[in-house]
Amino acid sequence: MHAEQRARTRDLLKSKGIDAALFAHRTSVTWLTGFAPAPQTGVSAAAGGPPLVWYADGRFTLLVMDSHLADAAAFGQEPDGAVAAYQGFSIDTALRGGPNLAALLNQTITGASVRAGKVGVEERDLPVALWYTVRERLPERVSLAAIDGWLDPLRMVKTPEELVKLMDNFALAGIGQAAARRAARVGQREIDVWAEAHSAIQRAAGQRVPLGNDCVVGYRQNNVGGWPLDYPIREHDSLIVDLSAIRYGYWSDGCATYYGGAPTERQAAMHRTVERALELGISLVRPGAVAGEIDRTLRRFIADAGYPVYRHHTGHGIGVTGHEAPRIVPYSAEIIEQDMVLMLEPGIYFPGETSVRLEDAVLVTATGARRLTHHDKSL
Repeated sequence: MHAEQRARTRDLLKSKGIDAALFAHRTSVTWLTGFAPAPQTGVSAAAGGPPLVWYADGRFTLLVMDSHLADAAAFGQEPDGAVAAYQGFSIDTALRGGPNLAALLNQTITGASVRAGKVGVEERDLPVALWYTVRERLPERVSLAAIDGWLDPLRMVKTPEELVKLMDNFALAGIGQAAARRAARVGQREIDVWAEAHSAIQRAAGQRVPLGNDCVVGYRQNNVGGWPLDYPIREHDSLIVDLSAIRYGYWSDGCATYYGGAPTERQAAMHRTVERALELGISLVRPGAVAGEIDRTLRRFIADAGYPVYRHHTGHGIGVTGHEAPRIVPYSAEIIEQDMVLMLEPGIYFPGETSVRLEDAVLVTATGARRLTHHDKSL
């Protein structure tokens, strides 16, 4: 599980002269180990801090609360992986998750053969108390280096294992979009449509599946995105539905626009323009393309069709978060590479009136792009 990610990480750390490292950001932990606590339940009151990954002596050790041991067990079977747990919830003692995690980290670091050299730490997500634990446990001749964000460029290029997880989630989001299309009727509210989409996804998955993103009627003043509320769909209203099913620690994405009854001629023209913009964007994706150039081309296309240029990104990468590099935005000089997965989502927005956004995922191939999402985006 995620062996290729760890191999890339070992090579990176070696090239930077890092002998050991502590990873604290949740995306780093999931990307390295496959362990993914549920994103919608929040941090347990019994937890002592975030799950951590300690790298030393060529091995990765995942530190988790004891109630997460079952979810982390698969990683413990990896040749270069180990799992260590601390007591979180208890009815026999006071809750001491923080001190227990600090003690486990202390023990883990002490057991490593780091006597000199440089240790990398993802500082921004490491609680202060644990930072002192790291500093106190390491010999004085060991220097520390901040490694926040070091894994981000590695995460842009997906492994075959990641593509399987993403494709499963894209299929779930497509099931949600089909349910949303059926539910988007005059008299229904945003939250009614969302509930139908979410229910369909969870029934298909056979388990709880967190769901992210947008469900907004066009007459909202901010009709680019937002959580579903009790706004009703009226005759000829547009409804943007942008869904991300989140499973295995990976996000999907995909957007369509539906209408209360038949769309007006103006809405139909907007919709067709965005359809053409999306197809244009997909045609521009290939290794060596520049993210910012794709973005600027699509914005010019929308402007040349007579519409206001959208205050929204044209796209983004996706993986262990909903928005990853590369960003398809005007300033980006990032170069598109083979095996990246990109979301493309041009749109047209008239605040307080109506709006259209359509979105697909594409895999960057050696010669272009292959569409990964297949939900119905037609009028």
